Amino acid sequence: MGLDMYACVTDQQIAAVDFGQPKTWSEIYYWRKHPNPHGWMEQLYRARGGRCEEFNLARLRLDAADLDALEKAVNNDRLPETTGFFFGVSRPDEKEDDVEFIRIAREAIRHGQRVFYYAWW
Repeated sequence: MGLDMYACVTDQQIAAVDFGQPKTWSEIYYWRKHPNPHGWMEQLYRARGGRCEEFNLARLRLDAADLDALEKAVNNDRLPETTGFFFGVSRPDEKEDDVEFIRIAREAIRHGQRVFYYAWW
């Protein structure tokens, strides 16, 4: 049990939030029990009108501007302190993982794919 976080890509058109699982997709990144980026994603999800009360298995599309904002938050140590049942605790050494995800996601967007995030806990 715990917070499993996934970044995926699809070639299909998807809404900004609360869309169904695309027919074709692939995982590009995975985090385990790293709650602070999850909290950042949830804030973006809520700002876009996401309706899932617990932000569990809810999908959020990320675009280039989102990745820029996330990178700024990561580099300036401004990810929100996030807690939850079995979420674990984010560690400073995970910053490199977040930067690597951003690099991979930007590359996917450059190739015309849509990037989305979801978590399961």
